[in-house]
Amino acid sequence: MIINSEGKILLCLRQGSHGAGEWSFPGGGIEFGDTMEKTVKKEVKEETNLEVDNLELVSVADERRYLNEGKQYVMIGFKVNSFSGELKLMEPDKFVEWNWFSLDNLPSPLFSGTQTMIISYQTGKIYQHDPQ
Repeated sequence: MIINSEGKILLCLRQGSHGAGEWSFPGGGIEFGDTMEKTVKKEVKEETNLEVDNLELVSVADERRYLNEGKQYVMIGFKVNSFSGELKLMEPDKFVEWNWFSLDNLPSPLFSGTQTMIISYQTGKIYQHDPQ
C-alpha cells in the first residue's frame, strides 16, 4: 500500500491473470530465500518503477477465493512509508494502468486481497480471516 502526500493510494487495473479487471496494489509472490521486505521492494520496482522503503506490516489474510482452482494464498500487506522515483507502467501485459485514489472514492471492483488490506489498514486489525 503506497500512499502519496495527498493521502491517495496507488492501485493498478489487472489484466491477463487471476483478478483480471480488478484494481489492486502492486505485489507478487515471494521467491525461495527472499525476505518479505526484499519481495515488496523488488515487486514494486518491477511493476511501478518506484523505489520503496520503511515498510510497516498492516495485514495478514487467508485468501481462499481460488480453492476451486487448487490454489490458496496467504496475503501479507505492507504500508510503504517512503517512496521515490517516477511512476511508470512497467508490465503492460499484466496491468492496464496505475492511478491514485482516495480511500473514500475507490474504484470497483477491488482485488479481494487489496480490499482485505484496506480493511485491515482502516480498522487496525492486522489479521483478517476469510469466512469461506
